[in-house]
Amino acid sequence: MALLDTLRDHAFTSGLTDHQIAKLAALATEITFTEDEVILTDRQHSEYFYLVTKGSVTVQMHTASFTVSMVALGPGEAFGWSALLDRQDTVFQVRAREQTTALRIAGSDLTRACRKDGALGVEILLRILQVVAGRIQATEAKFAEMCGVPLKQERAPILKRTTY
Repeated sequence: MALLDTLRDHAFTSGLTDHQIAKLAALATEITFTEDEVILTDRQHSEYFYLVTKGSVTVQMHTASFTVSMVALGPGEAFGWSALLDRQDTVFQVRAREQTTALRIAGSDLTRACRKDGALGVEILLRILQVVAGRIQATEAKFAEMCGVPLKQERAPILKRTTY
């Protein structure tokens, strides 16, 4: 029952039907990460999609020479979208900034559920696209900051502050 309540209250799943929430709850497990724990390593095969419920993580561009934090994510936000794509490697590294709790869903299970239930699939796809668009905006902003180029704020944000 607790997973159902957590999913009902999560920004990513907000507005889904009770039936859709129940399907996701059947696939989800709660997991906790310790401070500074690497959750996803870039260029590794992506397996899981995560919904942050407590704490925070940082999405990082990581190379042998440097690591740059692109964006911090907290409760109500999601990461691990590449797990929904067949044979897709993780694009960014994700590290816990503090003790963090998330719901973890196997990408293959979520993809299968979306294919079986078209309405759920459309909802998840649209929400994942917003997550991806948010990562692109965060990456653009970080590169502009690193180059000393101010970004115009004319563009409306893709995501509300309660991003998913």
